[in-house]
Amino acid sequence: MSEQGRMSEQGRPGGGVYDWFRRGIAMLAQGNAGAAVQLLSHAVEEEPHSRAIREALARAQFETRAYAAALENFRAVALADPSDDYAQFGWGLAAARLGDFEASAEHLALAVAMRPSSEPYRAALRQTRATLKARAGGFGTVGGDRRRHDDVPADSQTADSPSAESLRADPRADPQGDPSDGR
Repeated sequence: MSEQGRMSEQGRPGGGVYDWFRRGIAMLAQGNAGAAVQLLSHAVEEEPHSRAIREALARAQFETRAYAAALENFRAVALADPSDDYAQFGWGLAAARLGDFEASAEHLALAVAMRPSSEPYRAALRQTRATLKARAGGFGTVGGDRRRHDDVPADSQTADSPSAESLRADPRADPQGDPSDGR
């Protein structure tokens, strides 16, 4: 095993925060989100105010379906920098996966307002709004009388939570970036 891959006596991976960040990003890019969570969690412990590390950890947590943890980290990034459209987007997707479509719509709308040209942002917002409308009975009579929609397949009567596909490859992610840059 390489020196980088060894665990220290304290149960920490070899290397330092920057190494953990870079290796975590690489593992996430390779589809190994579980290992990325482990490395990036150590990095966040050492640099809790680094938005770049926290965002990467949130992405890895989302990929491992740890939606509540991902939401907390996306929230921390968004609260530190409310103009971070990607953090707002991640917060919205995680909220949708947890069934909080009202919060999802709020944060996805913020992301869309900040970056209106982003189709993944707009698609996620449309899907969340459709879910809210369906749950409110907006696709039928008041109260959502389903008798009028018996011929519609069950899976198309409500929208699922927004897709996470665009969360996998953050177009702003720079694996060469410095995790202590305040982002």
